[in-house]
Amino acid sequence: MGVLSCTKVGLFSVIIALFALYYKRQFVIDLEREIPKILESLKKAEQNVELNSALKVAIGFGGCMDIFVDAISFFDKMKMNPSSIIQHHDTIRNEEELNEGFLYYFTHGAAGERYVNNFTLFSEMVAAAEQIPSYRKVVGGNAPVIANRLALEGADILLASTGATDFTTKLHKRIKLAGSVVDTSDIHLILEYKSGEKWGDHVSPRANRYIAIADKYNPTISSLESFVDEYEKFDADLYVVGGLQVMDNYDFKSSERSARLSALNSLMLDIRHKNKPIHFEMASFVEELLLEDVVKYVLPQSDSLGMNEQELPNLISFLKHGNVTMVSEAYPRTAHVLDLMRSLYTEVSKIKAVGENLPKAGSRIHVHTLAFQAIITRKGSLWKNTMAAAAHASLTANRHICGKEDVDINTSKMLMDESFSTTVDKTQADRVQFSSQEPVSCWEEMIAGDTVLVCVAPNLVCTKVFQTAGGGDNISAAGLRFQV
Repeated sequence: MGVLSCTKVGLFSVIIALFALYYKRQFVIDLEREIPKILESLKKAEQNVELNSALKVAIGFGGCMDIFVDAISFFDKMKMNPSSIIQHHDTIRNEEELNEGFLYYFTHGAAGERYVNNFTLFSEMVAAAEQIPSYRKVVGGNAPVIANRLALEGADILLASTGATDFTTKLHKRIKLAGSVVDTSDIHLILEYKSGEKWGDHVSPRANRYIAIADKYNPTISSLESFVDEYEKFDADLYVVGGLQVMDNYDFKSSERSARLSALNSLMLDIRHKNKPIHFEMASFVEELLLEDVVKYVLPQSDSLGMNEQELPNLISFLKHGNVTMVSEAYPRTAHVLDLMRSLYTEVSKIKAVGENLPKAGSRIHVHTLAFQAIITRKGSLWKNTMAAAAHASLTANRHICGKEDVDINTSKMLMDESFSTTVDKTQADRVQFSSQEPVSCWEEMIAGDTVLVCVAPNLVCTKVFQTAGGGDNISAAGLRFQV
């Protein structure tokens, strides 16, 4: 009797599990069918906003020419086979470290950016990339990419950057350059790969890129003084700081990096005293001493923070424990990301801004993941249109990565489920049901004693990838465009 009873319970459990699997599959199919409605609802949300037609944005720092190339084709051209060793390297000194370091990020499907501390090797890498028929060369760097996106969306821009004519002639006509024109632009070599792509026995779990750099001008923030000379006259509505990750493991003279970031801090402090907001765009940092300086000089004066799902846990790990995380989950759950954002908001709110009568830092946090956009804004702050900003950021993700202004439903998919929890804490969690008519979910809650608005928008994920590099910069810029 006991055996029969156990058998019945086991069979019932199997039936329930199969039913749940069938239901989930049917809902995924139904959700895919809802993509046309979701697209129209997101478009309606982004169009239902009156934008500031006279928006002025000042952006720094640095710039380069990006060379895009297929990663596997690049390694074939370099006559390199996949290593048996998968290992992170802070800097790249030889072919072995390039091979091992690339594999580390490739097998995790994570974005990485590393300095090549060997100019002969880097020159050989660039030469090999330029021999691949499909290679592309475009304006790159956090600041110029953000600048071009905002200019494309009608803003006037002051850009702090240094570059040659191949760089300056590719900038949007609404961009004014504050910086020197030099003989040769810095180059960033972007090795892109697709989801499920193979190199030897190794498979990437998602599409992403590995960036190799050997910058001459960007690590020292060479355009800072030119920017200081012009920013007051330009009188921007919003300031954006980015590109500081190129300082990572660069060979500075003693105390040079801290001195440059201290000078940047003085500029940011002056801007905030003028009651103008500053957005800081995070990136891939691995050097703990650099992050220590960023937390000391940059975060206290940053009203807004932008980052992806890899950079978010990295920054929190450093703020809480003093160490960095090289990679994290490729497809994090919505509840987990929201909890990390709450943690970041709390940690940043503890940082005291140097200066009298200045508001707390971090009144806005925008995290862009492969599956969704999440934006937190402090109630009573200057940030507006949070729901529309999330929708616009979502659509911009698809447009940029697919390389087309019109979103194609045939090359788009949903990664979000039919509902999500607001937190992993089951005692506090609410379940938010997805609606194709109102795909952006917003609610108010309390974090660190502040009332905040939280908005989550699903991404229509591009399945025919044109490019991944620059995605975060375009998405962050799109969100900011709607919020000032």
